[in-house]
Amino acid sequence: MASLGTPAHVSSNKKPLHRWSWKAKRVRCAVSPPTWREGRRTVSLSLVLSHLLLIPNRDTALASPFDKYVKRKKLDPLEVYIPAVILTEFQIKDLEKTLEDEEPQFALCRSLLRSGPAASLRVNIRAVAQYASDSGNGKTAFNDVDECLRSLEELDSLLLHASRNDPEASVKSMKAKINSALGALDSLLQTVPSDVLSKGKVIADSYREPEDEETGSLDPDLKQLESIL
Repeated sequence: MASLGTPAHVSSNKKPLHRWSWKAKRVRCAVSPPTWREGRRTVSLSLVLSHLLLIPNRDTALASPFDKYVKRKKLDPLEVYIPAVILTEFQIKDLEKTLEDEEPQFALCRSLLRSGPAASLRVNIRAVAQYASDSGNGKTAFNDVDECLRSLEELDSLLLHASRNDPEASVKSMKAKINSALGALDSLLQTVPSDVLSKGKVIADSYREPEDEETGSLDPDLKQLESIL
């Protein structure tokens, strides 16, 4: 306890905390695949995904005496989840393209399933399914969630075995799992209101477009997405 009150010790290593945190965020963005552009939009997406990671688990929420309050906070708003789910679809499709290389980097493909938007896919699609449940489409939506997650887990297992030179882990079987996961995601997104889905596609597309470094500006939809947080 005495060392905490020593001025010399504190001042000798004092650095602005906010500057360190900002650099840390930039480092995390840097490990994303090269096709996932960095910049203000990428940082904005990171903020959205970080927000989603703080949302409590659905099973835990259901067991809580404050279920209605927690569930409402988790599902508000739907617009936050849709762009991230769509971006994950793009990311999975990009992963599939890497499997067409002459010598696919299976270990790298596994890392793609754990980075960027895909890192929060489980939380995102469960939230979308809960919205669908409120609209009477819960059974189909949660089946889509289970199918998607199961396919991606099996894909991850195939990639692991392939990285260890297992001949039974074929690229063909990997693509089959990818198609199954993408099909489930497409089915899940069909439960989303058309206006929300259309807006989500516009926002997701804007993240993949070349960024105008000179203006450094965000379009109104992206600014609105940030303001939600």
